[in-house]
Amino acid sequence: MLEIQTKQVQPDIVVLEIKGRITLGGDSKQLEWTVDKLVNEGQKKVILDLAGVTNIDSTGIGIIVMSAGKVKNAGGELRVAGASAHVEEVLRMTNIDQLVMLHPSAGNAAAGF
Repeated sequence: MLEIQTKQVQPDIVVLEIKGRITLGGDSKQLEWTVDKLVNEGQKKVILDLAGVTNIDSTGIGIIVMSAGKVKNAGGELRVAGASAHVEEVLRMTNIDQLVMLHPSAGNAAAGF
């Protein structure tokens, strides 16, 4: 099961704290829908905090790529933070780090905006 908590850390920065697996299945759609909702509400600085993510597959990679594109098209930026060694390795192997900035923590990601 995928849990997503939305936290407004600054007036213009939203952190999505994600716990569980971003893998094939209905749960992953929640992440896409949550990012869509934030973009529709005018949020332009979105951080995906993956500290609680235990596994990610090609579905999860696709959702991150699609979400980053939607935020960018809205004039904003999506960043990824807190990925475990395994999740970060998957992100780097699939060149996601070329598309979105990877940060050690949500705090680091927010400070860089």
